[in-house]
Amino acid sequence: MAEKETKQEQQEERVAEEMIEEQEEKVDKEAEKKFERETRPRREREMTREEREKERQKQEIESWIPKTKLGKMIKDKKIKDIDEIIGKYKILEPEIVDSLLNLKTDLLLIGQAKGKFGGGKRRAWRQTQKKTAEGNIPTFSCMAVVGDEKGHIGLGLGRAKETLPARSKALRKAKLDITKIQRGCGSFDCICNEQHSIPFKVEGKCGGLRVILWPAPQGTGLVIGDECKKILRLVGIKDIYSKTFGKTRTTFNFAKACIDALKKTKQREEK
Repeated sequence: MAEKETKQEQQEERVAEEMIEEQEEKVDKEAEKKFERETRPRREREMTREEREKERQKQEIESWIPKTKLGKMIKDKKIKDIDEIIGKYKILEPEIVDSLLNLKTDLLLIGQAKGKFGGGKRRAWRQTQKKTAEGNIPTFSCMAVVGDEKGHIGLGLGRAKETLPARSKALRKAKLDITKIQRGCGSFDCICNEQHSIPFKVEGKCGGLRVILWPAPQGTGLVIGDECKKILRLVGIKDIYSKTFGKTRTTFNFAKACIDALKKTKQREEK
């Protein structure tokens, strides 16, 4: 009996020692984490949302495994300029654009206005519903625009059952639809020869909506609707005159007509 009691006491002592060791390890790990947080650089602690997004995008590009021939050429750094691709190859992977351009993104307000009688601010998400026997099935659509403020622009529309997947689809389509815009200084009031406007008058159309863009001198600003201002800023245009015909509150057509007009600057240059 005495031997059994001594064995049980020894086992209990071992269990108690193991528990104490585990608690000490936990305390040490927590202390290490706290020390790392306190000693981490201030810049890293105070990273903005844009910097975190850039860091995440950089990690995605590094871990990217290309599937197309063009993607493998970009990964091997055989092509370093996106202007060599646009118009010659079909871009099927958004990482191609991310690795060659430093893009900025924005969402166009295409959704319904909040508030009674449409008095509130419009949203980036446009919600529609499908009536079925099980009930109403909502769908969200989103329109995104990407650009590097140096003449490259892309527009994309995404639809999904939730908002975030719709946004990611829109950004993906916008990157795959990237195009080059010709900038210049075509106003007779300005002789700066800088790329702050467009080189000549252009006209774009989508549905029943028409947009005419004129070059403007420096200091004029963007004389156009708010949603097209987002597009022109991402292109890198600072001054422009415009005139529209049709219902500009249809943001889908308004944005597409603006892109159509901007594309004609490059088409005329090629001719």
